[in-house]
Amino acid sequence: MVASAAALAHDPAADPEKTEAWTPVPAVVATPVGAAPSDAVVLFDGSGLAAWESEQGGDAPWRVADGALTVVPGSKGIRTRQRFCDIQLHVEWRSPAQTRGVDGQNRGNSGIFLQELYELQVLDSHDNPTYPNGQAASIYKQAIPLVNASRPPGEWQSYDVIWKAPRFSEGGGLLSPARITVLHNGVLVQDDTVIAGTTEYRGPPSYSPHGCAPISLQDHDSEVSFRNIWVREL
Repeated sequence: MVASAAALAHDPAADPEKTEAWTPVPAVVATPVGAAPSDAVVLFDGSGLAAWESEQGGDAPWRVADGALTVVPGSKGIRTRQRFCDIQLHVEWRSPAQTRGVDGQNRGNSGIFLQELYELQVLDSHDNPTYPNGQAASIYKQAIPLVNASRPPGEWQSYDVIWKAPRFSEGGGLLSPARITVLHNGVLVQDDTVIAGTTEYRGPPSYSPHGCAPISLQDHDSEVSFRNIWVREL
């Protein structure tokens, strides 16, 4: 039987204060319009590549101009100098506007590698058919995005990512796989997706034990640009 409102009003255990939690008090994070949150690690704000290095070591060789970071084809990828595990990541990217004679995986191809091992695909997927587990916002060769939220080539796009790193036992066994949630241009495209293992071009994914690692951006012989890259450690 459901207690009446009158009975609840006279029941000390039903005092609304009994269900109010006053601790812990959440930390304050400022969220200025058009800027990274106050507790974010800013990886690229248009001013330089101090946070990045070549995947081969040494200074990052990509081009910086007009507030954007652009792949220099043939120069190899770049990675953050800092290592990360669980993160919230924001990155904006733009595929080349000129697409004449280029299609499929050759159009605006790059990638964002979490912990250098797990690829969130970057590709011009606007009116550009390819295998769905290799289109924009796929977890490459693993997870097809829920929808195709791609904008036309030459327009800026955004990824907002929640990444939960895999956990391994002291003996190297997998305790829990990595998981990812992705919003592409504000649209949910990966919903707490379980990662089957490292990104592989050939063969099935698998896990090997590792710790926190850099975020890397791929050179796939296309002049893809990036801007406004920041991360919050979770």
